[in-house]
Amino acid sequence: MSLIDKFRVTCDGLVIEPAAPADFERVGNLTVDAYLAAGHFDDPQHEYMQFVRRVADRAAKAEVYVARREGAVIASMTLVPFGSEYADIARAGELEIRMLSVDPAAQRSGAGKAMVLAAIERARQLPEVHAVSLTTGGNWTAARAFYESLGFAHCAQRDWYVPNTEILLVVYTMDLR
Repeated sequence: MSLIDKFRVTCDGLVIEPAAPADFERVGNLTVDAYLAAGHFDDPQHEYMQFVRRVADRAAKAEVYVARREGAVIASMTLVPFGSEYADIARAGELEIRMLSVDPAAQRSGAGKAMVLAAIERARQLPEVHAVSLTTGGNWTAARAFYESLGFAHCAQRDWYVPNTEILLVVYTMDLR
């Protein structure tokens, strides 16, 4: 049994644990539903929506977690180490949060916060990790305020644009030292 298999957090009625293969379809659908509901995309067939549905591939190369309430998956996230092909921004010593998604019916229930806190706890278990990083939309004010309220700092020098678009993504980090 690996460390990821042993990682399990309970918080406010949620159980956060590694996604099982039986969860993969739900995780892909939940991620697409959350992104569409938030207005980040308007086409469920968009190339990126197809990418986030490939959960089995992601789980083979990164850590995919789910949050369950009364047994039902209501949130998911992927934790990506530096050097992984799934890393967008992770630098040496960072664990990157990617594809954090909460079922639209469960938003504002504390699931997103519980997932981020679990990611921080997981990062603290990894001796080579000293920071957590993530990317969010430049104009997603509520998301930015949420991350700042948890102690993340905006690293403007690391902000970037989605290739071939005018979509600005902003980088936040939390130093764990």
